[in-house]
Amino acid sequence: MRDPFKIDGPTCISFSGGRTSAYMLWRVLQSNDGLPDEAVVCFANTGKEDEATLEFVRDCQVHWNVQINWLEFRAEAPHFALVNFDTASRQGEPFASLIQKKKYLPNTFARFCTTDLKIVPMKRFMASRGMEEHCTFVGIRADEPRRVAKMRDNKDEKITPLASANVGNQDVLAFWNAQPFNLKTVTVEGNSLLSNCDLCFLKKPAHLLNLIKDEPQRAAWWINQESQIKARFNQGIPSYAEMLKFSQSQVDMFDSDQEAIACFCGE
Repeated sequence: MRDPFKIDGPTCISFSGGRTSAYMLWRVLQSNDGLPDEAVVCFANTGKEDEATLEFVRDCQVHWNVQINWLEFRAEAPHFALVNFDTASRQGEPFASLIQKKKYLPNTFARFCTTDLKIVPMKRFMASRGMEEHCTFVGIRADEPRRVAKMRDNKDEKITPLASANVGNQDVLAFWNAQPFNLKTVTVEGNSLLSNCDLCFLKKPAHLLNLIKDEPQRAAWWINQESQIKARFNQGIPSYAEMLKFSQSQVDMFDSDQEAIACFCGE
């Protein structure tokens, strides 16, 4: 059986900053005796990642001695910028500039944030390296069958090596439990509540409320965006201002069993 982590042509390894995609990167390094010349690792920072995520990306780069290209969206050509741990945005600047350019908010019906802040900057960066034609490794596990199916139905050259290798969440957690460093974010049932954007509107509503209760200042950026555009990220839940207000009370605002909405930012 062919090793699904073996690189055999121009490849973008999409590293979201979470444990799953980091494990995928580690498996790639093991299968190829390091990072092949035709492989490029990209991390797209929206400016709304938790600080622990940025530290984790840096730690992977240092511990594994691998080049990770930190990218951010820019409204002006070439529409991406190369940054690093020290210069990466931390106040949502790339995300806010995208919203200002679009003049409306991403939402459950138009989730352009993932495409414009992550996928497109990676494609443009790869093109700038002379790799217009390439495949992309994405960190989707075998125990995420709906995401795997949608990704494989996509016409883009996206490959899910973890799913092909039958890797599940328990495999990923077991790996990280044995490592000298780990992602230091709030984790429930093996999943980081702060993966991707800190208060992403696609997250489980009860988790959003708990994250706001934990650090109320997290809501400020999201409240400001909804206020400026005079709209909401998710019409199915209260505004971020309302959630902040409820977070100060003892009232249960959401059903704790309400599910998150599937997102393709990766973990």
